[in-house]
Amino acid sequence: MGGEWRRGRMGKEKFHKSQHWGFCNNVRMLGSEDKPGTGMGTDSPSWVVLSFDAYLEDEVPDKIQENYRIRCYKIYFYLEDDTIQVNEPALKNNGLPQRIFIRRHRISLPPPDEDQFYTVHRFNINIDIVFYGRTFKIYDCDTFTKNFLKKIGVRLNPPGQCPEDPYLKTRREKLDCMEPLRPYESFDTLKQFLECDRKVLRFFCLWDDSGSVFGDHRELILHYFLSDKTIEIKGVLPHNSGRDATSLFLQRRKVPKYGPPGVYQPGQITDRTVLNVDGGLSENRVYGCLLDKYKLGKVDQEFYKGSDLSIGTTINVWGRKVLLCDCDEFMKTYCKTKYGIENFTSISCKAPPPPNIERKFPRYTGFGSEEDSLCSCRGLVPTPHQRNFMENDRKHVLGRRNTIHSVFFAKLITHKCADVEGTFAISYFLSDDTISVFEPMERNSGNTGGMFLKRIRVKKPGPEVFKSKLSEYIKAEELYVGAKVNVNGFLFPLVSADVYTLNYMERNSDKFLMSNIELALQKIKQEESQSRELKQVFTAADFITIAHHYQVPEDPRPDTNVLIAQAHEQLKKNTFENFERLIATCVEKLLPSKDIERLCRLSQIECYNYIFRFEDSEKQINYESFFCALNWRVNPMPELEAVWYIKEVKWLGMPSPIPVKYIYYLNLLKDVFGLEEE
Repeated sequence: MGGEWRRGRMGKEKFHKSQHWGFCNNVRMLGSEDKPGTGMGTDSPSWVVLSFDAYLEDEVPDKIQENYRIRCYKIYFYLEDDTIQVNEPALKNNGLPQRIFIRRHRISLPPPDEDQFYTVHRFNINIDIVFYGRTFKIYDCDTFTKNFLKKIGVRLNPPGQCPEDPYLKTRREKLDCMEPLRPYESFDTLKQFLECDRKVLRFFCLWDDSGSVFGDHRELILHYFLSDKTIEIKGVLPHNSGRDATSLFLQRRKVPKYGPPGVYQPGQITDRTVLNVDGGLSENRVYGCLLDKYKLGKVDQEFYKGSDLSIGTTINVWGRKVLLCDCDEFMKTYCKTKYGIENFTSISCKAPPPPNIERKFPRYTGFGSEEDSLCSCRGLVPTPHQRNFMENDRKHVLGRRNTIHSVFFAKLITHKCADVEGTFAISYFLSDDTISVFEPMERNSGNTGGMFLKRIRVKKPGPEVFKSKLSEYIKAEELYVGAKVNVNGFLFPLVSADVYTLNYMERNSDKFLMSNIELALQKIKQEESQSRELKQVFTAADFITIAHHYQVPEDPRPDTNVLIAQAHEQLKKNTFENFERLIATCVEKLLPSKDIERLCRLSQIECYNYIFRFEDSEKQINYESFFCALNWRVNPMPELEAVWYIKEVKWLGMPSPIPVKYIYYLNLLKDVFGLEEE
């Protein structure tokens, strides 16, 4: 049989398994059906451990109370690899390192046999065994170890006894003779702790400290711990309160109902009252202690309990009146279950807002803008005025978009004859509420035109210039077609606006009420009872908003049948019928569109509106199909139906301010008068 190498404490040694386990070939290890000490189970001794009880006499030098000490040990012998482990059981207040005394490994025999190791045949009861110079006295072992040693042929010695440690004996006698300094009375709080642990009642409180100097209303949160009847209070600090961010307003403790109680002498506040007993003569005097069950002279202190806390109650927290305003859901459930309380009407714990003190500023001096001058009065370090460019970006300009064109056209009310017919473009910039006025140059008018007013904010007329409050300026909501704008003393009636401005005002009809289509239709309905003439109704109402809403979009490519029908009406009016002569003039079947257009022009036929509909990819036209389509005798087309359109109108003597040629007149009548199409 081959050998196996193992590393032990003394190095490497080679041994044969047959030699190592030769003495236990017939040993049966413990199985699942065997009990400890009754027999052996399997053929593999993988977990068999022998346990021996031993003690060691350890010398104690330089100590009068003791010369030696008895230390008890447990010696474990592992059959699988002949390793040994020595443990020392832990003793209370021993003062020595205990638990593992010798770690598990193979231990060699004492000299002169140090080349050999301990085996199971070296162990017995009432023998001395030496481990590394220390002599251990084995005085007993367990039942399993005894049965095992008997089966392998070891004759056991009678068991012995472990001597008692003299120091531990003396110490135990002293502890038995000691009496308590005073009678003991137990307070059982374990039951309350186990039942109420982690159960906390929470209240939202208010402390009114406005009566003191620099005092105010403080919001607090009170926690009542049911496990030990203590109270903890936390403060709720709002933003920018100016107070230190302390975690607790009151540390967790019992709070007396009538506090502050004052200063007590040491030992005056105690749970137990102990009386000193002194009796007998001087020779046989007796000293002792007696517990006063009547507790005479005890200071009674009444603390807050859970039953004392409810919404609307004012409690005394060390001289501070705290009002309980509200509680959490757990508190409501607890009160319903234990006390039967159903009313939990909360009280507002928010402090009343401080009075608004009007801040007065000095008058405007005239230097710089009013905003910059006001910022210098609000702080020691002047800061520039911050304008809001995010809400109204620079691209939103009433009066100019990507190119320079006006939003509003205006006239100037003046007594000068040269300026009466002048037209002005007023631009309003939404980014900073500024206005610029430009006068377009007209030929042969005698006016050079140009910038009438540079971009600036325009004040409303009326209030004084030098005052403490900011001036009011013209806003975008005050501009609409028909309004009169006073620009530094010049009165401009707004007569028209561009399409971009109208679209912007209609999208924001909540601000620009004059561009609200619903209000315009409502105005027409109100005017209906006074005048049945539609022209007067439109004059009284906001016509621009209505026309822009009901406009008919222009179609750049109308239907071919519509174009041919229009051409037939034109040819009928001109009584043109020489289509055969035109066909005979053409020689080839396909002709360029330029030649057909030239031929039609010679025959006084307007064809430039529909000739492109007959072109092919090479811009050539089949003249036979083209002239046959124009022949109103051979191919008559149905007459065009009348469309309910309104033509372009004049607005205050000027062209229409919006490019609207036609409107859906029938839809307008339906919305205004409720007419239905027949």
